[in-house]
Amino acid sequence: MLMKRSSGAGGNQLQKDITGYAFLAPNLIGFLMFTLVPFVYSFYISFFKWDAITEMKFVGLNNYTKLFTDSGFLISLKNTLYYTLVNVPMVMVCGMILALCVHKLPRGKSLFRTVYFLPNLVTVVSIAIVWQALYHPTYSPFSMMLRAFGVSNPPKWVSDVRWAMPCIIIMSTWINAGYYMVIYLAALNNIPVSLYEAASVDGANAWQKFWSITLPELSPTIFFATIIAVINSFKVFDQVSLLTQGGPGRATNVLVYYIYQQGFTYYRFGSASAAAYILFALILVVTVIQYRGQNKWASA
Repeated sequence: MLMKRSSGAGGNQLQKDITGYAFLAPNLIGFLMFTLVPFVYSFYISFFKWDAITEMKFVGLNNYTKLFTDSGFLISLKNTLYYTLVNVPMVMVCGMILALCVHKLPRGKSLFRTVYFLPNLVTVVSIAIVWQALYHPTYSPFSMMLRAFGVSNPPKWVSDVRWAMPCIIIMSTWINAGYYMVIYLAALNNIPVSLYEAASVDGANAWQKFWSITLPELSPTIFFATIIAVINSFKVFDQVSLLTQGGPGRATNVLVYYIYQQGFTYYRFGSASAAAYILFALILVVTVIQYRGQNKWASA
């Protein structure tokens, strides 16, 4: 009798396991087909010269070493670092300001939260069409505004080598600030009100409360948001592809767009794969450095 019960219990557990794996199977199959296998195969072809038509030719580390003598790759690397170093602080600060303002609203929080988050729900193509009009070299509303204030020769925006990357950064900040605002809002709602009440009793002003309570309490969230923002900045592609195609010249040619050009414009799949793995290594190193420094500024 005991053996039958034990056997029945084992059968039920096996059935539960099979059911669980059946539910996981679609996601696992998708991960294997569209992530893991391409990831490994890309690493394999990074050691070959291949245009997807002729036979693959093994070149060892030549694809990697050539990249560091390729001016296009070095420029795209510099542009990516410039974009990241400027965009990450901007989007973090703007997201924080929006979160603090919405959090203090006595009513209408849901409305403003939805409005600011809306750019994340709209396709980048639609957003790019709007910003193309805003950045028009002649009829831009920004240019008309500057002329109204007496600026006779306003910038050409995305057609200007000096202004193209700042324009991309401003557009990206506008798109992503609402996303980080939502993250900060969730963290702000978890800060005990009693801390602010105690600070008020001690005579602390708004700035002192922010510096001594809000910022330390948000430090783990800031740490998480910074990592996400850095990774997303290194992977920027849509805005560049839709607004400037890496131009004017190579002023906005970033790493992911460079990889796209190498693979699908020039059919240098080995070189594109090598560049992709250098980007992967760069993101990995930056993320590890951030994690190593977590305990110095992010309180538990």
